[in-house]
Amino acid sequence: MSETVTELRRELAQIIDLRTAARVLEWDQLVMMPRGGATTRGDHLATVGRVAHELFVRDEIGELLEAAARDVDGADPDSDDACLVEVTRRDWEKARRIPADLHAEMTKLASESVEAWATARENDDYASFRPWLDRTLDLKRQYVACFPPADDPYDVLLDDFEREMHTDEVRRVFDRLEPALRELVAAADPEEDEAFLTGPYPEQMQHELSLAVIRAFGASNEFFRLDSTVHPFCTSFSTQDVRLTTRYAEDDLHASSIFSTLHEAGHGLYERGGDPALDRTPLATGCSSALHESQSRLWENVIGRSLPFWTWFYPQVRDGFAVLADVPLEVFHRAINRPRPSLIRVDADETTYGLHIILRFGLEQELLFGGLDTKDLPERWDDRMQELVGIRPADDRRGCLQDVHWAGGLFGYFPTYQLGNVLSVQIWERLLADVPDAYEQIERGEFGEIHDWLREELYRHGRKFTPAETVVRVAGGPIDPEPYLRYLADKNASLVPA
Repeated sequence: MSETVTELRRELAQIIDLRTAARVLEWDQLVMMPRGGATTRGDHLATVGRVAHELFVRDEIGELLEAAARDVDGADPDSDDACLVEVTRRDWEKARRIPADLHAEMTKLASESVEAWATARENDDYASFRPWLDRTLDLKRQYVACFPPADDPYDVLLDDFEREMHTDEVRRVFDRLEPALRELVAAADPEEDEAFLTGPYPEQMQHELSLAVIRAFGASNEFFRLDSTVHPFCTSFSTQDVRLTTRYAEDDLHASSIFSTLHEAGHGLYERGGDPALDRTPLATGCSSALHESQSRLWENVIGRSLPFWTWFYPQVRDGFAVLADVPLEVFHRAINRPRPSLIRVDADETTYGLHIILRFGLEQELLFGGLDTKDLPERWDDRMQELVGIRPADDRRGCLQDVHWAGGLFGYFPTYQLGNVLSVQIWERLLADVPDAYEQIERGEFGEIHDWLREELYRHGRKFTPAETVVRVAGGPIDPEPYLRYLADKNASLVPA
């Protein structure tokens, strides 16, 4: 390693340390902090974010990048050093466009707006949250204006989460998915006797079972922590320190609890599986939001809602919850998989879930660039929910207030959820070609070979390659909705009626 690359790594490590400190503060805010601390926590995050941003966009970093690029010229383009220079240079050029004041203002507003959203959601009071949303949208438009005009202004926001992807690519995938998903949902029987899904499911037992299954997946006590929160998430402070959160509902095992935990564990396994040599560099995290989501959905749904998984795990769950004592495995498996119209995204079944994302993808663009006034958002949301899913929210808590993302300024993030669903099946099909007895292993409660394959093919590379390159490497081709649609159709057809 050249002296220049060593110096570049040293400078970047300090910046990454500051960004990591900000994530610690964010984790604390969402898991431990009393709500009254939101205003000062916003100041803390704004200060740390400003300092990290100003350190990163210095001319000196650009000079180091130029010198490092000369040093790695001719080296293996897949080497850590060559990838570090290429990825960091792109990040640096992008960050240089954002004024430090705007960066700090967005950070502070996001912190405070999340708390305002939590209160508004709790009280079903959209009007109290609307000014926060207006300000967030204004700052996002200022952010977009920092960049050269794109084919679609939404491209700028999408690029923050899915590098080099264009809005028209997402539309192409979603235009194929929407009619197919609506048809699958419409074909399902919306009414079945599944009273057992409403419990009671004691929270302590949910927690113990959640820990048992993520430990089986590979999330060891040494490197993982699991806590409860309002809106589950995963964050990591290094490959050695991964924080998972979940939520427990004693009257709903289908949507919360174990499945929420499996989802976040998938994110955590990706972060933990990165090469430790990449820690404290810009490469030490998942490649993109869609690829990250592919792993949360792979572990939660492709594995975690499969019949082989429940053949192994159901005896433990049934022993833990008296309400399931007389419920056959096949009946339980159908109940946790069959399509049913639902108002809440995080509670949705696999099939209906994509329609929730398609709704949000369209509304984001309308709010930002299509002239939709925030005062009209609740009605527009309800109309689109009726059109796509066939049901209408009775209140804003179950409508436009249900997600935290817009409060946190995460515009451009939602479409990657459904792109991740699509990729989860493409990656799983590639894994099955190499590990043909994967389902038999799952039925025995053995996940080591599956985890090893994913770590080798995807996790260890972090951000070394672009999302498009990574998808080709791990899935064998570009994003393709057809395997996902076949998977859903086959699963729905295989479910044993109650």
